[in-house]
Amino acid sequence: MKPFSSLRSRIFLASALLAVLSIGTALLVVDVRVRREAERALQREISATGRLVDELRATRSQTVSTMARLIADIPQLNAAASTNDPQTVQDLAEEYRRLLGSNLLLVTNASGAVLAIAGAPSHAAAAIAGRAGIREALAGREHVALLPQADGVLQLVTVPLGTQLLHPELLGTLGVGFLLDEAVAAELKAITGSDVAFAMGGRILATTLPSEREALAGLLRLPHGARDVRIGSEDYAVLQSPLSPPGEGDPASGGAVALILRSRTEELAGLRAIRAALAATAVLAVALATLLSFAVARTITRPLAAVTDAMREVASTGDLTRKIVMRHRWDDEDARLLMTTFNTLTDSIARFQREMSQKERLSSLGRLSTVIAHEIRNPLMIIKATLHSLRQQAGEAAAVREAAADIDHEVARLNRLVNEVLDFARPLQFALEPADVNAICRESAAAAQAAGPGPAVELRLDPSIGPIVTDAERLRGALVNIIVNARHAVAARDAGEPPSSGAGGEAKGAPVALSTEACGERIAIQVDDCGVGIEPAGLARMFDPYFTTKRGGTGLGLAIAKNIVEGLGGTIAATSTVGEGTSIRIELPAGGATAERSEAV
Repeated sequence: MKPFSSLRSRIFLASALLAVLSIGTALLVVDVRVRREAERALQREISATGRLVDELRATRSQTVSTMARLIADIPQLNAAASTNDPQTVQDLAEEYRRLLGSNLLLVTNASGAVLAIAGAPSHAAAAIAGRAGIREALAGREHVALLPQADGVLQLVTVPLGTQLLHPELLGTLGVGFLLDEAVAAELKAITGSDVAFAMGGRILATTLPSEREALAGLLRLPHGARDVRIGSEDYAVLQSPLSPPGEGDPASGGAVALILRSRTEELAGLRAIRAALAATAVLAVALATLLSFAVARTITRPLAAVTDAMREVASTGDLTRKIVMRHRWDDEDARLLMTTFNTLTDSIARFQREMSQKERLSSLGRLSTVIAHEIRNPLMIIKATLHSLRQQAGEAAAVREAAADIDHEVARLNRLVNEVLDFARPLQFALEPADVNAICRESAAAAQAAGPGPAVELRLDPSIGPIVTDAERLRGALVNIIVNARHAVAARDAGEPPSSGAGGEAKGAPVALSTEACGERIAIQVDDCGVGIEPAGLARMFDPYFTTKRGGTGLGLAIAKNIVEGLGGTIAATSTVGEGTSIRIELPAGGATAERSEAV
């Protein structure tokens, strides 16, 4: 048996292959993204540490400069320096160094001779040997320098020392130094998690990795920028951050520099753990996907086999009323949909047969109602004529005249009912010819207002509308019916009656408004009223035959109007809000009704 001969095998192999490819691709993308994000996170962390070291240098330089200037302005120190007595100055220097917590405090006189040294002698020796800061301060300028020390980099700020009275006098210089040593490096490591080393003159002076000084010194000869290196048994990402102020020495030529080292060992271990977890997940996912593919293939083919067997039996017997029953325990949605669709199709055939029979009966009933209506009309006309003669006779009693008037009214109502039944039951015939829509609207408004008392109809006609091909008489009759209903709705609102099935809508200031509008290839005719409105339940049925809420209404007026509009190739729709009004909108083709519409509808 060929492996791809059955639907089950094809579904299983395709599903399993798709699952393997999807899982493999997803895991590969995850591995690449995780590795890339880990590298980016490492670079962000080491860059942040570099910025922190640079900010520390700048902040310390500014702080030390500020403190040095403040101490240089203290009168006691100025008075002591003016005595040029080293012992007097030494006591104050020791006290101020303790207050500042600095590593060095150096005071010289106006000639540059040292008056007092508070701090490590080695630090003072370096400061004195350079004398660049002392010369700058004696010239009245503040000076900042970084000096290499055996235990770190000394950041020394030297400022002028003198009085600031009416006649300023230079008494000497004041130097304050702080050391960037292993204690500072350890503090930075505690904050950032990165190892830090301070170097100057091509030598590592302080570091959190004291056992790797030679390896770290070799990094100073490498180009600037972040890179990956291996030191000892660990991998690091390294960044060089210059400590010297701009223009005071390049790290490559022996200037002060901070090395920031971020261990990649934890990152690589984390990546290896993630890859191992991804590999295990991939194996498990492939195994589960294979089993699921087999189960899916099996559950798809079994219900489909049951459905196809039943359909084959239907095709062989020709019994379209036979139903398909799902006998398997697995409730497959697609198979159930196919089964339901097939059963629905057979039910639709039976229902179609019943509806055709019902339509035949309704057609016969329509023809019978036409005959009955014609038979009723003649006696009604005779009754009406007789009553007319009776009313003309002189000397009749008032009761007879009132009865005759009532009979006349009822006869008129019956005649109207007969006419509406005929109009609805018999096919409509249209006489199509060019007609002016605005003229039809004006005539319809006049006829509706002449039908009885009520509000006036405001006309809002679009003069740009040209003639269209339509049945003017039929359209006029439909509009009169709609406008009359709109006027009745407004009258019902004024009288406080419940909503009717009349037409109308928000009349925008007028009780009843009739408007026309050109809408591209169609012509719109709209009747708006501010009457009582129609309930949503009634609005959905307002064009149904024999549906009405008006007292004495037949419920055929709007149904006939709908037949006329649709017979002319148009559409009719209504919107309404209870208590605000109703709008009925008719849209007709601007080119007029087609020739087919002139046939019976």
